[in-house]
Amino acid sequence: MGRDWAGEQLVLAAQRGDPEAISAVVQGAHPHVRRFAQHLCASSADAEDAAQEALITLYRKIGTLNATAALASWMFRIVRNECLRRARYLLDRGPLTADFAPEIVASAEDEVLHRLDADQLTQAISALPDLQRRVLIMRDVLGYPGRATADALGLSTTAMKSQLHRARTAIRHNLDRNP
Repeated sequence: MGRDWAGEQLVLAAQRGDPEAISAVVQGAHPHVRRFAQHLCASSADAEDAAQEALITLYRKIGTLNATAALASWMFRIVRNECLRRARYLLDRGPLTADFAPEIVASAEDEVLHRLDADQLTQAISALPDLQRRVLIMRDVLGYPGRATADALGLSTTAMKSQLHRARTAIRHNLDRNP
């Protein structure tokens, strides 16, 4: 986020409760927060929801911000936490398919993933490059078919499979390194 939309005086006025300043800060932050959420969240819908949550938090709690220079990092941390919260929720719920029965384990890999510490797993996922993270979440968390995932990301099926393999390998490596 650049300083052009949220100068120090504007942030100070917002922290003091000036409604026009708060509105200007929130409106100025929106495109930056939304773009960051698009890169971090699994889907466009989650990204928009995470961005909205971050902007609502900004609106409600800007008075609690200690340093005006910390606004961008504070906003990005809120977005990141919201995206991670949504990913954890999806991991805890499992795939949404009609034939999925919670008491039946789909595979040994699924059983291991459910036993892993959710924070460790979400950190490993968030450390992936953007494209790998999106492919992994769409395929393994949301359960999208390969072709649908490839089409949504503008990839060939082969390229999508390659990104998915790289993502899974990186996750395994990260989790093996940090038991």
